[in-house]
Amino acid sequence: MSTVLDIRDVLPSEVEPVRLFLGQNGWGHRTGSAEHFAQLIAHSQRTAIAVKDSRIVGFARGITDGLSNGYLSMVVVCEKHRREGVGRALVEHLMGENSDITWVLRAGREGASEFFAGLGFEVSTIAMERPRSK
Repeated sequence: MSTVLDIRDVLPSEVEPVRLFLGQNGWGHRTGSAEHFAQLIAHSQRTAIAVKDSRIVGFARGITDGLSNGYLSMVVVCEKHRREGVGRALVEHLMGENSDITWVLRAGREGASEFFAGLGFEVSTIAMERPRSK
């Protein structure tokens, strides 16, 4: 018997638990201090959390103007719950119903290209990137 997966926006009280979840799942280098991460979440127009059995099993965040452009910044699912539709549900929640928005992302992790292709993303020949300083 499977437990219901809850996909919803991140509540203010969940910001620190999300930061800890990310640290436990290989994203600690991108979260920084509690204060830094709280600012990161506050400046993201869309955040989503996946909860199963009262535990965080996934997180995603995006930046968008809500009309034309969007950027998927983080999509993280704990290893135990990968290939269960958690990542897909998070991305679909973030992107919402507006099909007029062009969403972009960086798919550098192993398996990311195949995952996002299944959600309708295509490799772009026009995107450019200015990487962050190390």
